[in-house]
Amino acid sequence: MSDHEQNSENHDDHEHDHGRIYIQVFIGLLICTGISAGIGWMISEGMFEGKELLGWGIMLSVSCVKALLVISFFMHLKWEKGMWKWVLTIPASIMSLFLMLMLVPDIGRRTHYYTDERLDRAAYEIVEPAVPVTGLKDSAHDDNHADSTTHEH
Repeated sequence: MSDHEQNSENHDDHEHDHGRIYIQVFIGLLICTGISAGIGWMISEGMFEGKELLGWGIMLSVSCVKALLVISFFMHLKWEKGMWKWVLTIPASIMSLFLMLMLVPDIGRRTHYYTDERLDRAAYEIVEPAVPVTGLKDSAHDDNHADSTTHEH
């Protein structure tokens, strides 16, 4: 058997292995999507009553697993040799971590400043905002109020 015939056989086996891996990754992505959708449904049905952050944390973790699968297999970083994959992966990971750390305080405190109208239309019941919304000043409302008081005098 010649070298060319051996290489073509190995190449066919290699292609077949990648096809099987892609199907397995696709099935893994479907399972992860099902888990995320299921947790989202459970949150909307109130099964995580008072523990919505836990459900969202699970969904975020599953999303990270999905991203890892896509990056590793469909973007071929698993088979990348050398430092190239680290040049891409490490800065993106650090940037994602910083972005999360910067946004978490804003997201966690967003209900503290809801108006009464926004509280009525919230996706889930917010019992008591931590900061009373009546103390907030609306500049447009204050200007109109100031104009009406000057016209009365």
